[in-house]
Amino acid sequence: MSWILLAAVMFVPALVFGAIWQLFPSPDEPPRWRTFLATRLERLAERIRPQRPPEYDPFTTLRVQERLSVVADHVRSLELDPRTFARAERIIASQLAYDQLLVEACHLAGVEVQPAAKGDPAERFREEVELASRGWAW
Repeated sequence: MSWILLAAVMFVPALVFGAIWQLFPSPDEPPRWRTFLATRLERLAERIRPQRPPEYDPFTTLRVQERLSVVADHVRSLELDPRTFARAERIIASQLAYDQLLVEACHLAGVEVQPAAKGDPAERFREEVELASRGWAW
């Protein structure tokens, strides 16, 4: 019992004085009410402020177009060479990479990507036509 009293006499005042000490800011940090008010006002300003559209980078479009042309040329060369080892697997892998690049290009051009099975030729054709109608060339 005496150990409990000794612990209470030692630790309770330290906890109380530590809590009181936290109420007074140091000279380096601003008062807590000011930081609280600033965060609340910033949240309010984010809700009121109109959202800016993301900045368009034309070099991203050029990079995707160039990657699309390289992968399309690779798929064409695989389809024309009958002596390629594991030809079918390479064609499938290259077409899936081409499909992913088409999805990225559709996001950049604002084309809606409809959910479809991986490697769906009808969806691939639709995306290619939509991109070509928007001026994309690869």
